[in-house]
Amino acid sequence: MEKKKILFISQEITPYLPESNMSEISRYLPQGVQEREREIRTFMPRYGCVNERRNQLHEVIRLSGMNLVINDTDHPLIIKVASIQAARMQVYFIDNEDYFHRKAVYKDKHGKEFEDNDERIIFFARGVLETVIKLRWAPDIIHCHGWLSALVPVYIKKYYNDDPLFVQSKVVYSVYDDEFKNNLNADFKDKLLVEGIIPEDVEILKEPNYINLSKLAIDNSDAVIKGSKTINKEIDQYIRKSPGKLFLDYQPKETYIETYNEFYDKVV
Repeated sequence: MEKKKILFISQEITPYLPESNMSEISRYLPQGVQEREREIRTFMPRYGCVNERRNQLHEVIRLSGMNLVINDTDHPLIIKVASIQAARMQVYFIDNEDYFHRKAVYKDKHGKEFEDNDERIIFFARGVLETVIKLRWAPDIIHCHGWLSALVPVYIKKYYNDDPLFVQSKVVYSVYDDEFKNNLNADFKDKLLVEGIIPEDVEILKEPNYINLSKLAIDNSDAVIKGSKTINKEIDQYIRKSPGKLFLDYQPKETYIETYNEFYDKVV
């Protein structure tokens, strides 16, 4: 029987970023399901605070070199990779000098959220999916972790929906306690209007805040997981009221790998 293929897309993975609920799940879940006979690929952004030398990152030349157009501007896509030897798994990094070379992750040293977080979300989501196309690797499950991956579901359902690699892909979105405070740029939804995505598809982003971005991701996912014990209350209620949406409630550290692995079988 052919191994199921699972694509993990996360905004945080330890040891590249400090330990958190999300970064630990994004580190140990891929290893755990790989040990349960799944085939995996794992992606995160290459933030400026990720030490390339210590973590032995190197550029994958055959995957790099593409430009992604965002708001009529070309942005080079660089792909790097590192290995977590103990887990026998690789992590791919989405890199771009304009978006990811600053030392902080989401906000500056004064606690101010970056003005271009909206474009960073777009670049990360499209960068991952374009790289998977270059890898010619068709995932059965695409599991997204955190708001930086929140556009992946709508891109899969609307923009890449005719791509043979993604026709059979099911999207799982994990919601965490990772809320950002300020609205993204007012023209965020206009930057999303590529072939296959019409204004009605992203109308919810007329107020581009964390809640509406999360709702967009949930609406375009096949299944949702409550990744943190406590999440935004409005989002929690929205998930539970979403008709026909497969849902997995919060799982403790002792059981989540096995439970998530079984949940994937229900999704596909």
